[in-house]
Amino acid sequence: MNAEDAYAACAEITRTEARNFSYGIRLLPARQRRAMCAVYAFARRIDDIGDGDAPGPRKTEQLAACRADLHRLLDDEVADEDDPVLVAMQDAAHRLPIPLAAFDELIDGCQADVDGRRYETFDDLVHYCRCVAGSVGRLSLGIYDPPRAEQIGGLADSLGVALQLTNILRDVREDRRNGRVYLPQEDMERFGCTLDLDDAGELADPPERFDVLIRFEARRAGDWYARGLRLLPLLDHRSAACTAAMAGIYRRLLRHIAADPEAIRHTRLSLSTAGKLRVAARALAWGRA
Repeated sequence: MNAEDAYAACAEITRTEARNFSYGIRLLPARQRRAMCAVYAFARRIDDIGDGDAPGPRKTEQLAACRADLHRLLDDEVADEDDPVLVAMQDAAHRLPIPLAAFDELIDGCQADVDGRRYETFDDLVHYCRCVAGSVGRLSLGIYDPPRAEQIGGLADSLGVALQLTNILRDVREDRRNGRVYLPQEDMERFGCTLDLDDAGELADPPERFDVLIRFEARRAGDWYARGLRLLPLLDHRSAACTAAMAGIYRRLLRHIAADPEAIRHTRLSLSTAGKLRVAARALAWGRA
């Protein structure tokens, strides 16, 4: 398979699967957009293993296979020509300084999900967020290829943490139904919450406790956004617009969660398509400012 066909396959994966990120990716120039789609497609492959229905040992085998594919690319072995995602990733990494080794951390984070790990402290949770989302921030920074990338990588990492904390809050009920609890144990104890489910499969914690816990974690996520968004003025306008669009969608979602924590008991919150387009349009205008 040639590189153009491989990129087209990754673009299709991104178009159909990246319900939030695609709004930012569209704002990038062609070379960076293709590379971002390749990175997204491989990240999606890893995430789908962690979220899939296979037994735990089989998931571990699949993640190990992804790691082996990654390390072959890192050793500059020729990618499997029948795998468009690997072909596109290898081509993109030859054209841009993409730190592919960061995928090792993403695989580590997904393995933690497979193992059913829980988090005692907020620092423990931040480490997990750095693995599964900060890594993607650093991969994205390699695609943007700004000056002083090594010095500002921590800001991309912080923005990834903010996005992942937002995901965790949005998906509290869904994750709990799947046997996963991400919120730190010390915080749940502090606010008298358990995230136990009632007989109807709904979160049983009383609102006066649950709402305070969720707003507390939302404020923490807001602090990570404030830190990570300092990255934007250090990027070129198209890269800044892409990042602002992706972060803007999640930041607005976080505001909805903080304003009405009870909503996440009953539904998986999301912005409308029109709302996402408005965020993307403002991000593009901001990037040109």
